[in-house]
Amino acid sequence: METNFLEIIRTRRSCRSYKSEQITDGQLNAVLEAGTYAPTSRGLQSPFIVAIQNKELKVRLAKMNAEVMGVTFNPYYDAPTYVLVFVPADAPNGIQDASLVLENMMLAAHAQGLGSCWIHREYEMFATDEGKELMSQWGLPEGLVGIGALALGYPAAEPAQAKSRKEGYIRVIR
Repeated sequence: METNFLEIIRTRRSCRSYKSEQITDGQLNAVLEAGTYAPTSRGLQSPFIVAIQNKELKVRLAKMNAEVMGVTFNPYYDAPTYVLVFVPADAPNGIQDASLVLENMMLAAHAQGLGSCWIHREYEMFATDEGKELMSQWGLPEGLVGIGALALGYPAAEPAQAKSRKEGYIRVIR
């Protein structure tokens, strides 16, 4: 395994403060493509990825997410791009598939100097009539559920150092 890749894994952190500058199309495309190469159950490629950069739509999504969370701040941390991941409700291992997509995209973002943060509550957001209407407007098939999202952009601050790994994290049984 390449040391550079291990360093990317070791140094990736959740970013909760973003510059307002939008990421480039090349950066976005690289992040999205990385998501499409995540392993999926039986190779079905069940997830759907939707990137949002439209300001009005981002405000609407932030409001929906904040309502589920019971807060008034933007749960996407005012990132310039949101990336949502959906799977069919009946997909075998859909949660795992979508989680792998999100992780691939976080690592690809970090490799390009971007910040990202996994955001939750998309399941609840897109179970609503408003959420289902948005999915329909975006041309997504019926029967999808939201699994998670990424806040994505240029970090406004240096990431924190990693916490020490816990004692006994790993067991090797031979």
